[in-house]
Amino acid sequence: MNKSRKFLISLILFSLIGQVAWVVENMYFNVFIYKMFNATASQISLMVSCSAVVATVTTILIGALSDKIGKRKIFISLGYILWGASILAFTLVRKDVIGALFPTALSVSAICVTLTIVLDCVMTFFGSTANDACFNAWLTDVTEVKTRGKVEGINSMMPLLAIIVVFGGFMFFDLSKSSSWTAIFAIIGAVVVVIGVLSFFLIDEPELIKEGNQHYFKNIIYGFRPSVIKNNVVLYITIIAFAVFGISIQVFMPYLIIYYEVSLGLTNYVLIMAPAIIISAGVTAVYGRYYDKVGFIGAIVPALCCLMLGYILLGIFTNVVLVFIGSLLMMTGYLTGMAVFGAMIRDYTPQGKSGAFQGLRIVGQVLIPGIIGPMLGAWVLSDAKTIINNDGTQSFLPNQSIFWTALIVAGVTLALSFVVWAVQNKKSDENKTDKEQ
Repeated sequence: MNKSRKFLISLILFSLIGQVAWVVENMYFNVFIYKMFNATASQISLMVSCSAVVATVTTILIGALSDKIGKRKIFISLGYILWGASILAFTLVRKDVIGALFPTALSVSAICVTLTIVLDCVMTFFGSTANDACFNAWLTDVTEVKTRGKVEGINSMMPLLAIIVVFGGFMFFDLSKSSSWTAIFAIIGAVVVVIGVLSFFLIDEPELIKEGNQHYFKNIIYGFRPSVIKNNVVLYITIIAFAVFGISIQVFMPYLIIYYEVSLGLTNYVLIMAPAIIISAGVTAVYGRYYDKVGFIGAIVPALCCLMLGYILLGIFTNVVLVFIGSLLMMTGYLTGMAVFGAMIRDYTPQGKSGAFQGLRIVGQVLIPGIIGPMLGAWVLSDAKTIINNDGTQSFLPNQSIFWTALIVAGVTLALSFVVWAVQNKKSDENKTDKEQ
């Protein structure tokens, strides 16, 4: 197998399976604790926020460690294997199992929600080690500036392809039954373990300079030093804009499937969403090349306008056709925006420091959005209508206010994108002046 083909297989396989695991966590853990244990919006927000904190801290620590020892592959391989094992552990989070362990507990559901949050953090630690910290650093290590838009386009379409895989697979399960969730966690956990084993044979270790003489903890805080920030101002402003973009997404994303299925009554939402996902994935696959041609501002403005138009349609209409169109625009804007921000961050990451800067990227991509976004969503849903379940418990109904809130935040992202563009042009002019002198 030639090197370029091996890289392409590795990119697609590990990115896709990693995103499948993240889709289950980010979109279906919320459904899991909502349906199985009647979780509230605040509990869902807490779970997302805790996971975001763990993901960030893990990526900072492991990314810096992989830079120091000059290795990526071992973290990717073992990380994927343990990631899969932690997913398998969720097969035991059931009322019958927990009820047998705690027969005197006043609320088995409350224990199950707490246990889900804890295990979610464990899963996030291994997943962020494998994917966020080291797989993403590996991608930066083995790609060149002139091809990063193309590679990031493929990488950024994987979340949508993962949604197709997950949605398609979940069609065959009744998510109101505990046995369905047990099967889902068993299948996905086993697949991730297998991928971890395959990574030993498919991923080539990049040639990195081992920083054995550098203090590990200095490497951890490298990306937060004032001097580094001053020398890489475009990168940091881009990450700030990326964080606001992520907040917009996280306002609605934890509640999206619940909104489709429960609030709108779209029990066949998988069939409705599949075409939108496929089209969005196709657009995203080629959009990275568009970034390579037109640059940051030329690519990010259409992506954000597409996202915002999708929010408007979802905020106004509940008709199936218009919900489909709104979802298509929203997903296309989301994924193309991810591709643009991802490529921009890779382009401005200092050479030889990709591991250390993965933690900084996660601060913008996961930590800030994962805390603020769900909190905003829970806040706007604080007075949401409730329904009475068959067992007498109550569940909240997400409403369209999450899309209007997301729209406002997306508008702020658009404004910040022009700030990034202005600073980028200023730095470019300064560099040209320095070279002429």
